[in-house]
Amino acid sequence: MSKVRHYYAGGNTAKGFFSFYDSVLQDLDRLFILKGGPGTGKSSIMKNIGAIMEKKGFDIEYLHCASDTQSIDGVILPNEKIGIVDGTAPHVIEPKAPGVIEEYVNLGDAWDSKKLMKDKNEILTLNDRIQIKFSAAYETFAESLRAHDDIEDVYIENMDFKKANQLTDQLITAFYGDEKLKKESKVKHRFLGAATPDGARDFIPNLTEDVKKRYFIKGRAGSGKSTMLKKIVAAGEARGFDVEVYHCGFDPNSLDMVILREKGIAIFDSTAPHEYFPDRESDEIVDMYDLCITPGTDEKYAEEIKRTTKAYKDKMKEAIAYLSEAKQLRDKLEAYYVEAMDFSKVEAMQEQILYQMDAYINRNV
Repeated sequence: MSKVRHYYAGGNTAKGFFSFYDSVLQDLDRLFILKGGPGTGKSSIMKNIGAIMEKKGFDIEYLHCASDTQSIDGVILPNEKIGIVDGTAPHVIEPKAPGVIEEYVNLGDAWDSKKLMKDKNEILTLNDRIQIKFSAAYETFAESLRAHDDIEDVYIENMDFKKANQLTDQLITAFYGDEKLKKESKVKHRFLGAATPDGARDFIPNLTEDVKKRYFIKGRAGSGKSTMLKKIVAAGEARGFDVEVYHCGFDPNSLDMVILREKGIAIFDSTAPHEYFPDRESDEIVDMYDLCITPGTDEKYAEEIKRTTKAYKDKMKEAIAYLSEAKQLRDKLEAYYVEAMDFSKVEAMQEQILYQMDAYINRNV
């Protein structure tokens, strides 16, 4: 049985479109980069190839699209060190060794340029309108982050940093003990979830399904969750452990989850919008509010917290609405390309990619 994992490598954030593709793709020895407009079949090719490789028993990682919950941006076979990605904007990929590692596949070879030229003005107008909507979304996410920072300030002022440091040290000792591995640590950076046109999405259950011990961090904004995770990452890296680092899909400078697969441990921020509760005997809650925040803080600053939380949520809803509008416009744009495509040629490209992947994998068996 193949192991199938789902995550985001790029996201619509308060810092604009943010990508961890360099980290996700860094170990690959073979990479097919799909080029082409929207609606040209990139996601379908990758889904089809992923399904075929799953049936063959290969472990698969699906890189999901933050701007369209029905699309994917990449498929990776981690053990074979081979992958396929959408290399069009905004996730443009700089090749390390074109023709040796990276292979470009131009789906533009399958479209009728004359048909597209007939609709040139409409296509250009839609492209402009889509960019305007994304820009508005990013600006609004940034405003939401500023409101979120105001919420954090309340809890930071009431934080017992000594207790937070003690808790972090206890967890680091529990996770690693005195163990050090005689190898260099591999650190992978990804997103825990994403702000999508359909709201917040994540794959925590999938990513942690085969992890023996899960720690659910509860708390408030500014209660030290991300700082604690960053210290756990640094400690693992210093000891030679491989670390999966999952960043916040809203603020990429903040961490939301760390997985140490060699230790069978996952620890993650389990508060909204990715709120989960223990459902296994081995699951454990780490409550930062109870352990590190001055008792009564929620009640004392209730009005201020309510006001800033409303501002934060209102801006988040507004930004999501802009993403939804961008998706609707993109659907209209895709229709022009779908009409101009010869999908029999796209199918032939898919078969050629599969042939090359099989040949590469068999050569390395």
